[in-house]
Amino acid sequence: MRALVSLGILAILTLGACGHSCLKGPDHKPVPSPEEGMAACTIYSNASCCHANFTSQLAESPVIAVDNYYWNRCGNLSAPCENYLRNIHCFYQCSPHAAHWMHANFTAAIVHVPLCQSFCDGWFDACKEDLTCVRNWMTDWTVDENGNQCKNECIPYSQMYENGTDLCLSQWGDSFTPSQTSCHCLELNETDELAYKHIIEANSEESGEKHDCQRNPPVAVEVPKNEEEEEDD
Repeated sequence: MRALVSLGILAILTLGACGHSCLKGPDHKPVPSPEEGMAACTIYSNASCCHANFTSQLAESPVIAVDNYYWNRCGNLSAPCENYLRNIHCFYQCSPHAAHWMHANFTAAIVHVPLCQSFCDGWFDACKEDLTCVRNWMTDWTVDENGNQCKNECIPYSQMYENGTDLCLSQWGDSFTPSQTSCHCLELNETDELAYKHIIEANSEESGEKHDCQRNPPVAVEVPKNEEEEEDD
C-alpha cells in the first residue's frame, strides 16, 4: 500500500511537471499551453494555465480588483506590497506547476505550497505599513454582489500579522506554508524551476536523478593570507 501511495504522489507531480495539468478553477485552462500577449505573469508564458486577458487585470498599478475581488478595501496597496500579491495571483492562476499542490477536496484550490522563508519575510516587510481589514483573505470577507467587503476596521499588516511566517500561514488560509529548505521551496520567480526538480525528487523514493542545489549564485569569499607569508613579504 505504501508503494502505491508513493507512486500515486509521483504520478501527480510528474503530470504537473510535464505540463499536462492545471487547477480546476473556472478561469483555468484545462491544460497549460503557450500564451501570447500576456500583460503580466510572463514567466509562465511558455506553458500557462491562464489566458492572456486574465493578466490585464494585474498589469496596471495600482491593481483595483481581480475577478471582482478587490484589493483596495483599505486603500491602494503600496507598490512593493502589490508586487507580492501579484506574484501570488500569477502563480495560482497561471503556473503549470500549481496543480502539484491541488487541494484533494476542492480542485480549484492549492494547499500547503512551500514558500521560501525569505519570500514570507520579504512579503511582510513590503506590506507591514499597508492596511488590511481581514486576516484570512479567503474566508473573512463579507461577499455580496459588489464583491468582498470589510467586516472590521482597517489596521496595518504589522498589527494583523506577527511576522512573515504568520502572514504566509494566514492570509491565504492553508494555501501556503513557509519553508527554510531553499531547494524545496518557491520564491514565485524564475528560480523556481530548479526547486520544482528538487520537490519532485524528494517525493520519489525511486528517483536516482540528483540535482545540485545552486539556486543562488555562489558568494566569493576572500581568504586572508597566511601570517607567515605576510611576514616573508
